[in-house]
Amino acid sequence: MINVGINGYGTIGRRVADAVAAQKDMKLVGATKVKPDYRARVAVQKGIPLYVPNQEVAAAFDRAGVPYAGDLSKLLSEVDVVVDATPELGAEYKPVFEKHGKKAIFQGGEEHELTGFSFVAQVNYTAAKGRKYVRVVSCNTTGLCRVLGAVDSGFGITKARAVLARRAADPDEVSKGPIDAIVPDPVSLPSHHGPDVQSVMKSLKITTMAIKVPVTHMHLHSLIATVRGRPTEEEVIGALESAPRVMLVDGKAGFKSTAQVIDWAREVGRPRNDVFEAVVWRDSVTVVDDEVYMFLGVHQEAIVTPENIDAIRAVASEVPAEESMRTTDATLGIRHPT
Repeated sequence: MINVGINGYGTIGRRVADAVAAQKDMKLVGATKVKPDYRARVAVQKGIPLYVPNQEVAAAFDRAGVPYAGDLSKLLSEVDVVVDATPELGAEYKPVFEKHGKKAIFQGGEEHELTGFSFVAQVNYTAAKGRKYVRVVSCNTTGLCRVLGAVDSGFGITKARAVLARRAADPDEVSKGPIDAIVPDPVSLPSHHGPDVQSVMKSLKITTMAIKVPVTHMHLHSLIATVRGRPTEEEVIGALESAPRVMLVDGKAGFKSTAQVIDWAREVGRPRNDVFEAVVWRDSVTVVDDEVYMFLGVHQEAIVTPENIDAIRAVASEVPAEESMRTTDATLGIRHPT
């Protein structure tokens, strides 16, 4: 049994906490929370022990009447692995984890240099075995690695390009909110997403650019990959269907936009309407000479959840990649290819 603590109970932390609790080989010891808000009260109702980072936060919890089990040091004394899901504060917390001798999983908002190892399960799970610190890459990088990894494994990519239409804010970020504009993000090119993909797929030649658009639920990528072979569209679709955590949808079946993808998750009963898969529109897959084109959807709130679970197993157990991914997918309701 792997004892796991979550440092930060926000967009990612809440999802990872629930996913950890669903694993038969893991125990969710608890999660840190900095505000005694409704999320904290819901966590208590769900039986998740909450911990506080300092005495100031403890006093706020006391005033609000929200119970907590102790401070961060107490949480760390009881876990084997900590998942840091704080908003880009991993560099501040890493020395704390080091002091307590704990393995840690960080998120894609951190720099690759923080851990020296960036993780996507289907690409480099085995290489993460036994490491003390691992960085699960960002939502966009995760989606790109899953899809481009499948195409590269099947046909060999010589060059990839991606244009990302990024959501402006997460649904509950009302202080930011959708913007009444389309914003180059950044204006200077290329964007950081290509180098981030290369932190996982080191030999892949990829160039990216991105814009922010006034939506909250998903990103949409326009992908072009130049491949060595000349596969048919059916062969590319077959490679994607065989890849773990890639879901193909069809426009003719009603998937006209990212809104329908989120609605699908709602209709099938996914918690929080989460889409853990990288979503490729089947009817967008097009081959022209040696170039493969497609649209890729990424649910920024959810896609890294299974990667965090696999990263925990990679650093803290002897479970092999395929077994871990299959177990994670089963607990989250993700179709795993046979």
